[in-house]
Amino acid sequence: MAYTTINKSSSFMNIKLHSGTGSTTTITGVGFEPSLTWWKSRSNVVNYAVYDAVRGASKLIRSNQGTQEQTNAAVSAFTSDGVTLTGGDSFTNASGQTYASWNWKANGAGSANTDGSISSTVSANTTSGFSIVKYDGAAGAYGTVGHGLGVTPKMIMVKRLDSTDDWDVYTYNLPTGTNGAGSYLSLNASSSYSDNSNRWYNTPPTNTVFTVGDANTVNGSGKSYVAYCFADVRGHQKIGGYTGNNTAGGSSTQFVYTGFRPKLVMVKEISGTSNWVIYDLNRNYNLTENNYNIRAARLAWNSDNAESSFTDDHGIDILSNGFNIRDNSNDLYTINSNNETYVYYAVGQTLVGTNNVPNNAV
Repeated sequence: MAYTTINKSSSFMNIKLHSGTGSTTTITGVGFEPSLTWWKSRSNVVNYAVYDAVRGASKLIRSNQGTQEQTNAAVSAFTSDGVTLTGGDSFTNASGQTYASWNWKANGAGSANTDGSISSTVSANTTSGFSIVKYDGAAGAYGTVGHGLGVTPKMIMVKRLDSTDDWDVYTYNLPTGTNGAGSYLSLNASSSYSDNSNRWYNTPPTNTVFTVGDANTVNGSGKSYVAYCFADVRGHQKIGGYTGNNTAGGSSTQFVYTGFRPKLVMVKEISGTSNWVIYDLNRNYNLTENNYNIRAARLAWNSDNAESSFTDDHGIDILSNGFNIRDNSNDLYTINSNNETYVYYAVGQTLVGTNNVPNNAV
């Protein structure tokens, strides 16, 4: 049996770095037509820009804010190998600024899905465990929404589109409710998890649907929403958790096993206040004591801050089968505080692909 059916993770998720030109330009080299593209200025204090093919190009939402969807042509088109950026918008292409984008492949604009009590439009990639779901809320105590993955998602990010409201995030390893379904996180905030059965009606997702309660953030009658759904895929993508082991001022490290070499790692403390911290293979600095494969350049999906970095051997050490945390910081980017609880999302490439053929491509 093959370890994974994915021989090249960059065919499904890829990271691009870009230097702003101030004029219309087409970004190439993504390796596929993105269905979700998520942008941040590395060099400036600027909001995130999140676009997807289901809502359509030029439809902007921000991961660091709860503001409603806006028409903004910073990303004006999805192409076969990237996206087209219009003009010198500060979110994606201001002259002299540097940017990072994270890109996922689903299935374009998607199609109708009637698996749940609430009809949805779903763009799903069952191979890589990622789908985009657009739906309108319905009256009632709860409803179910088809996600198209064919397996149970482990993380779901929901954003109301027609008004200002926080992002709500389900992840299976939140500490209360049934399989995490009695709690939620806010993507646009640094706050810890909240107990509330209204968000997911205390009902975990299945291999066909996820359940939404009567909260306006996920299911207000006649209101519109988008959800990004992620499932575990052996050798490619994993959502998990761990407990921090680093005492104040200490230097303890911690290994987190994923079963593949991550190209992107997101970590969020759920037991206390912290950022949604992002490390990836593409962003790094020349460290003064870099004896490891350290990634020290930090961004946070909930913060408009520019990229910051450790100046010594701290951050995450990316390995062939997971990541080693080397973090003794004491700020909102901390990812290993002693006895604190964390969730993580990682995506990357195993060293063994289809038919157990070794593969180093990421």
